[in-house]
Amino acid sequence: MSNREKRGKVWLAVSGLVKSSEGHWLVVKKRYGGLKGQWSLPAGFVEEGETADEAVIREVKEETGIDCTVKGLIGLRTGVIKEEISDNMILFLLEPIKEGKIIHQEHELYEARFMAPEELLLEKDASILLHYLITENVSLIKPGIDGINPGDQFGYTAYKLFL
Repeated sequence: MSNREKRGKVWLAVSGLVKSSEGHWLVVKKRYGGLKGQWSLPAGFVEEGETADEAVIREVKEETGIDCTVKGLIGLRTGVIKEEISDNMILFLLEPIKEGKIIHQEHELYEARFMAPEELLLEKDASILLHYLITENVSLIKPGIDGINPGDQFGYTAYKLFL
């Protein structure tokens, strides 16, 4: 069964805006998909048994080798593909734990690097979402709240709020 079949018709993806201490953004250039050859944020799908914020940390690490912490929730991108597939992506703000060397995932990415947002705006190959994030100057970030139990009857093994 392919990943596409496994996901069914409702997709949940995550994307991470990783900002360096100088304010540069971690961007990747994908080898496949709708963003092939374009600069975009590291992203991927939430897997079974993980929360969305755990998924974004894993995806950024897999794609770039950079360990991060989640600073909060930026927002949601949601759409429908060909009137059939519900395509949803949660965007998080992340911070590198230590700014080490980028080791990009060779088979998925052409390149990964930190770039200044002003420089990204001038890139013809920057994704529409990147342009929006830069020009809209997103400042309202929802921090994560952990350690809440909504009730034992639900059986949650992980439960977090971003409010």
